[in-house]
Amino acid sequence: MIGKKIKHYRELKGYSISELAKRSEISKSYLSNLERDLKQNPSLHLLSKIASTLDITVEVLIDEEKSGEDNWLDDEWVGLIKQAMEIGLTKKDFHEFQTYIKFKNWKNNIEEEKKL
Repeated sequence: MIGKKIKHYRELKGYSISELAKRSEISKSYLSNLERDLKQNPSLHLLSKIASTLDITVEVLIDEEKSGEDNWLDDEWVGLIKQAMEIGLTKKDFHEFQTYIKFKNWKNNIEEEKKL
């Protein structure tokens, strides 16, 4: 599970495996094996280097309580969020879009009820 978290936070930072490995001063192959859960017991020192590079704490990487699948975004969502941020979409814009979608769904439901 640590591997999925490392990959998640690496992608949020926009780093490739090569870039994270270089910045963390660890081997690219070891990092790749970690992300694919082929290596599952990295040292605390190694986790500290990775966490520091990703601007998170080691606790974030090893906290099992927050590791449920429901807490993770799939790669498509991560990509969409990155694209939205790159084009300048703000949190306020996103909330306004949510409100619009809720209104649109509400309006469609009203129209469907009228047909019945």
